[in-house]
Amino acid sequence: MIQHPVLIQGGMGVGVSNWKLANKVSRCGQLGVVSGTCIDSVIVRRLQEGDPHGDVRRAMDHFPRQDIAQEVLRKYFVPEGIAEGRPYKMLPMFGPKDDVDRQLIAVLGGFVEVFLAKEGHSGVVGINLLTKIQLPNLPTLYGAMLAGVDYVLMGAGIPREIPGVLEAFAAHRSASLVIDEDGPRPEEPIVCSFDPAATFPSAEGTVTRPHFLPIISTHTLGQMLLKRAPDGISGFVVEGPVAGGHNAPPRDGKINEQGEPEYGPRDHADFAKIAALGLPFWIAGGQGSPADLPAARRLGAHGIQVGTLFAFSAESGVETDLKDKVLQSVVDGSVRIKTDGRASPTGFPFKVAELFGTMSETSVYESRERVCDLGYLRVPARLTDGKDKGKIVMRCSAEPVREYLKKEGNEAETVGRKCLCNALFSVIGLGQRRRDGVSELPLMTSGDQLMTMAPFLDRYGLSYTALDVIEYLTLEMATDKVTRGAGREEAEEVSAGV
Repeated sequence: MIQHPVLIQGGMGVGVSNWKLANKVSRCGQLGVVSGTCIDSVIVRRLQEGDPHGDVRRAMDHFPRQDIAQEVLRKYFVPEGIAEGRPYKMLPMFGPKDDVDRQLIAVLGGFVEVFLAKEGHSGVVGINLLTKIQLPNLPTLYGAMLAGVDYVLMGAGIPREIPGVLEAFAAHRSASLVIDEDGPRPEEPIVCSFDPAATFPSAEGTVTRPHFLPIISTHTLGQMLLKRAPDGISGFVVEGPVAGGHNAPPRDGKINEQGEPEYGPRDHADFAKIAALGLPFWIAGGQGSPADLPAARRLGAHGIQVGTLFAFSAESGVETDLKDKVLQSVVDGSVRIKTDGRASPTGFPFKVAELFGTMSETSVYESRERVCDLGYLRVPARLTDGKDKGKIVMRCSAEPVREYLKKEGNEAETVGRKCLCNALFSVIGLGQRRRDGVSELPLMTSGDQLMTMAPFLDRYGLSYTALDVIEYLTLEMATDKVTRGAGREEAEEVSAGV
C-alpha cells in the first residue's frame, strides 16, 4: 500500500515554494512541492544574478542534454551578476506554434528545480503547475520527470488531460494538449505537443510516472476527472476559497459591496462525498493550526496541504524585506487579505495581501506603464475581421490596452487587470528593472490564514523555519510516527547547509 505523506507543503507563486523549501520539507518525511510556474525564466534570472552558490549550474551539470545546458549558460550566465539596475535578459515568449528550442529551456527549468529539491535525501518531492498556463506545461512536466519528480499537483483550471500526458511521457511517447482559446472553440483547435523520443532519445526507460493530485473545490469535479482517467489519479487536494493564489469562481457569481466574490454553501466541499470517491485527499485552505490535521483526519482526509505558514518561512523564496513587512503587519494587526476578482488575467479570483508600496495599491497599479514581456498568461485568439481574419494572435488582458484592442480584445476585460507575471517575480527579488530606472513592484498573494498567524509567531518568532511549521502542525499528533516523519533533530542534522 502506498504511504503518502500527511502534510503537503503547497506549491506557491513564482519561485515562492522554491527548491530550498521543498528540500527541507521532504527531508522531514512530508511532501515538499516546488512551483513550476515560469520556472524557466526563474532559472535564467538566477543565472544572471551570478548563481552565487553554484546550485543552478550544479543541477545543469546533470541535465541529459549538455548542448542545451551549455547554450543557456552562454546566453544567460553572468559570473559576477548583472549590474544594479540593469534589466534582465528575457527568454522568448511562448507562441501558439510549437517551438522546440523554447520548449527545451522549459524542460531544463523543470529539471533543475526538481533535481535540487530532491538532492541529498530519499524523501518525496512534488511540482505544482497552473492549468491556465498552458503552453509551457508539457515541457516543464517532462523536465520534472527527468529529475525524478514523485508527485504532480495542478489547479487553476481543470487538468483533465494531464493523466494521459504523464502516462505518455513515462512510456517515452509524444503527448499533446488542446489549448484553450479566447473566444468560441474552433472546429480545429490549437494543439501543442512535446515528443521525448525526438528531443531526449537517450532518456528512454529512465523516466517513471509520478502520482497525480489534481486540485479541486467540489466532489463533482473529482467525479468528472475520475470518469475520464479512472487509473490516472492518485488522490485529490481539496481547496476552499480561503486558500491563497487563484480561487475557483463562486458558483452563484455573487459579488459583495467591496467588489470581492461572495462564496456560499455551494462553494464549499462536501468531504463525505469526496471520501466516497475512494481516493486519499488532503484539505487545503485555512489549514494552519495544530488542531487542523487531526480534524481533517476525522473528516476522512489523509492529511492537509499548507501554504501560508510555509510561504513566509526562512527557506521560502519571498524576498526578505517583503517577508519581514508582511509578518510585521500580522503582529501589529494591520494585515488584510482581499479576494480580487479582477486582478488576474485568467479571470479567476486572486488573493492579494494589501500592503503599502506594492501593486495591491490602486494608485500604484494605475501609475504602472503596462508592459507584457513575460507573457505566460497570454492566450491565443483568432481575429474575426479585416484582411487578417482567421489569424491567430496571443493576447493578455493585462497587456497595454492599445495592443489588446488591436487584437480585437474587449476593453472592459482590461479594467483592473494586473500583470501577475512581472509582479510575482518581484515578490522573490527577481523583478524586472526597466530602462527608465523604475523596477517592477510586487503583488503578494496569501491565504486568509495570514490574518490568524499571530499565535504561531508568538511561539516561533518572525524568523521561523519550515521545521518550525511542521513541528507546530503536528503538535497534537506528536506520537504519530507517520506524521512526524524524520523528526526535527534528524532533519536539522541532515539538512545542514541546504
